[in-house]
Amino acid sequence: MNEFPSPAVSIVGRHNSGKTTLIEKLIAELVRRGFDVGSVKHHSHVGFDIDIPGKDSWRHRHAGASETVIACPGQMACIKTTEGELECADIVASMPGHDVVVVEGYRKSGLPTIEIMRAGNAADARTAEVFAEGARKGWALGTDFTQFGRNTIPHAAGVDPADHPVAPKLSAEEEAEFARQHPDHADISNKMPTASTVAVVTDIPAASEAAGIYGIPAFGINDVASLADYIERTFARPHVSLVIQAGGESRRMGRSKATVPFCGRPLICRLIERLSPVADELIITTNEPENLAFLHAEYPQLHIQLVCDAVNERGALPGLYTALRAARNPYVAVVACDMVLASPSLVVAEALEMTRTGADAVVPVNKHGFEPFHAIYRRMGCLPAVREALNEGEKRAQVFFSRVNVCEFPQRKVLAAEPMGGCFMNANTPDELAALERIIQDRIECE
Repeated sequence: MNEFPSPAVSIVGRHNSGKTTLIEKLIAELVRRGFDVGSVKHHSHVGFDIDIPGKDSWRHRHAGASETVIACPGQMACIKTTEGELECADIVASMPGHDVVVVEGYRKSGLPTIEIMRAGNAADARTAEVFAEGARKGWALGTDFTQFGRNTIPHAAGVDPADHPVAPKLSAEEEAEFARQHPDHADISNKMPTASTVAVVTDIPAASEAAGIYGIPAFGINDVASLADYIERTFARPHVSLVIQAGGESRRMGRSKATVPFCGRPLICRLIERLSPVADELIITTNEPENLAFLHAEYPQLHIQLVCDAVNERGALPGLYTALRAARNPYVAVVACDMVLASPSLVVAEALEMTRTGADAVVPVNKHGFEPFHAIYRRMGCLPAVREALNEGEKRAQVFFSRVNVCEFPQRKVLAAEPMGGCFMNANTPDELAALERIIQDRIECE
């Protein structure tokens, strides 16, 4: 299973806004595009049960089991007793490996939220009116719009919010009087757009107007394709091609590093088993594909590609060019096959940093300099720059860094991702390989 944490976005709205219908259509559209989608539904009622009373699993639960798993071929469900209510972030964290998780509800989770407002729903129409008025007044997104909405109704509090830089607060007596006079506004309390609102789905002109003022996109209530485009572009996890650079003959090792025995198995097997859980595509660059053909039978489920050098030159930069050229995904993680402590967690951290910063490359850096062969590259940003450097006769890997946006990944972040360290230790000689094998054995990693 892919170990990448799943990005998530929440669809929120008032009762009868059409959240579930929108989410159903959105999930179907994203799946049609090839995305792996998870979903979370916030249920406001205590004690719901998804099991059927009288069935064996139901009887297990009612006998006192704190957790019951119901499993059959191709499907599994878990019902578990928890203390209180789990945070949405904890639920999403327990669902790694999805391209995106679509959450229904959890307005206060801190997730980016997409607000739905439907003209056919009276509460939505009132919310859109208050939302638009607040936008026109220049109130920041995330202001207490409910107070603003109440005070814009005649005689609600006897003040003009335009005269106040922040929303005037009502006294307890004014709150009670407002609730008595305007029960129709109760449904929007605590259900207004917030600072986490990133988009609006609506057929109400006032809501679209407000979104425009705030600089966030607004989508038609039935324009699921455009909403899916936005989620794909903004939130969905970019797929990662992971390239293990195995090269070929190593003069100092005296034989191919890929097939040299390590902990009783070919070294390349260790790298594959460590790194494949974070790979959407696994590529091995090698000049001895016939000697590595056994990997197809060893790992048939991984669909490993064995790729020879794209240019007839040896060197770090030609190897990187081959990796970028062979990859099909937007992010390309490149790891040398002799880095026996290569870290899948570091690959994940680098990919998340690339998404966060928009960089073309995220490259670890320490007192020895850059570590370009445990780094991640944006294919479309780096491939032209690497090709240009090759055409100029360059062979060093980092020579093209000045031509792209490089995010340096410092040692403290490396250790946060991989506390055990040692990610960049490599073996160039039999003695170095033996020393690394002893380190692995000390860590009780060798079976």
